[in-house]
Amino acid sequence: MTQDIAVIGLGSMGYGMAQSALRGQHRVYGFDIAPEAVARFQAEGGSGGQLTEIAGQLDAVVVVVLNAAQTEAVLFGEAGVVAGLKPGAVVLSCATVAPDFARAMAARCEGFGVHYLDAPISGGAAKAAAGQLSVMASGSRAAFAAARPALDAMAQTVFDLGDAPGAGSAMKAVNQLLAGVHIAAMAEAMTFGMTQGVAPEKFMEVIPKCAGTSWMLENRGPHIVDGDYTPRSSVDIWPKDLGIVLDIAKGAKFAAPVTAAALQQFLAASGSGLGREDDAAVAKVYARNAGLALPEGK
Repeated sequence: MTQDIAVIGLGSMGYGMAQSALRGQHRVYGFDIAPEAVARFQAEGGSGGQLTEIAGQLDAVVVVVLNAAQTEAVLFGEAGVVAGLKPGAVVLSCATVAPDFARAMAARCEGFGVHYLDAPISGGAAKAAAGQLSVMASGSRAAFAAARPALDAMAQTVFDLGDAPGAGSAMKAVNQLLAGVHIAAMAEAMTFGMTQGVAPEKFMEVIPKCAGTSWMLENRGPHIVDGDYTPRSSVDIWPKDLGIVLDIAKGAKFAAPVTAAALQQFLAASGSGLGREDDAAVAKVYARNAGLALPEGK
């Protein structure tokens, strides 16, 4: 079953998702505040048009923006898309947001006869481009059914977390807690090793084959070894995402001290002007404080 799909947000994740949907033989419209991203996608086969003009024909809207404020603006702002959608269309909301926000958006969409799938994503830009993302999804059975063709094109694994919006965002918060902590821990371990004569190259040869490894270590460690901080996922993502985790934890009266410590390292990196660099650049904070020289780009 082919659909008319709009992907809103053609960043490192959204662009790959739009490409995957296009390969799935769907008619795909890409929208972004950066006109060059839209032009590039249309040159690759994406459809053109103004969102307000084509909204009524859309079957699915995939929202891959940065945060809750941008998600709400896309859906219900001055040029919000939901009011123009046909009844039975579905919104797939992919940003990392608080569960309460997801529930509020679902209720507002329902008022327009539009389904809402709480559908945060994981896997990185490469898996987005390959249609191999993991999606932590929750929503009504009708929302899942309406979103299924788009999900089949964009995701390798869809975790069905139940009928209640917010469950997907809760699971994403758990994932982001681990992911952010693992990146900071990788940076700390690698630079600690340097103080003991363990070169980053040797670290990446040995640790991925030992019990201390993680997916984040294996994915981000090579960026430090190569001295390449081209942002696949930027430092500035983590003050937002770990901030959401801590806000949720506060509401649950749950202490999360390891998360708080990792957040401070990302805040230090951002405050040092590294916010737009790859999140592996948090290692530069450790290196600076210890007087270490990280590998330089080739």
